[in-house]
Formats: sequence, structure tokens, C-alpha cells
Amino acid sequence: MGRYVDQILQPGETVLYSTNAHWIFYLPAIIAWIVVLALLIAWRSATADWLVLLSLVTAAVVALVALYWTFRAWFHRFTTETDVTDRRVVHKTGFIRRRTFEIALDKIESVDVNQSILGRIFNYGDVTIMGVGEGRETIRTIASPLAFRSAITAR
Repeated sequence: MGRYVDQILQPGETVLYSTNAHWIFYLPAIIAWIVVLALLIAWRSATADWLVLLSLVTAAVVALVALYWTFRAWFHRFTTETDVTDRRVVHKTGFIRRRTFEIALDKIESVDVNQSILGRIFNYGDVTIMGVGEGRETIRTIASPLAFRSAITAR
């Protein structure tokens, strides 16, 4: 399966910038895996039988949840593409149920970037693109939103 943008490029059109969903989507899974590790450490140091059983069962349940969250974050990042070509901005999410939007660069009125404190630290944020006659589209939690905005506005 190739990249979506490569399938829809028009003759002579080139990709100038590509970005993806930020790795912060893995944060719940990372925290869950840390909890699993802590429970396994507690299991090794537990002396009571009921505490050993409780630690192992809880670690197994949390590991299943962490595995689900890891797969879900990976799949989201795998199926999300955001690109700037020399003619338009293309954003695609989803695999079977796909949502795409494309906005011609000459129809873009403004590009707004919203970053939280964590977003500034870890370099992710939301980008809102307002187009003339096109409406408003928000791309959530993308990596390097300021570089993405610069790729759109620098013509």
C-alpha cells in the first residue's frame, strides 16, 4: 500500500512537505506499559500469596489494555498523512473509512497554529486552515506544526 498523496499527484506536481500525527498518541500506552513494569516489580518483591496473584492478574489486564492502546496509536499514525504540494494541502485519515480534504494553496486565507505547553515542549499542535470559499479545516495533533505552516505560507 503506497502513500495516498503519491496516488493523487497531478502531472508535474511535487510534494514539498510531509508530516504525520505526532508520537504523543503513544503516551497512554507508554504510561500503561510503565504501570505493567511497576506491577511486575511488585510481583517479584511480594511475599504474600494473594499479593503475588493480585499483581500478576492486574499486570496482565493492564498489559492487554496497553497492547490495545499501542496498536490503536500505531494504526492512527500509519493511516494519517498530511502533505503540502506545490499546488495544494492534502490531509487523509482512516483506512477503510477514509476522510480526506484538499485545499488549493491559492485558496488559503490563513493558517493558525494552536499549541499547548506540552505541545510547545514536544513540538506538536493543531493547525487550522481557513480557505476562501472552502471553509475551515483543523488538523489535530500533528508533528512540527510551525514547519507545516511555513511550508504552506512560504510561496
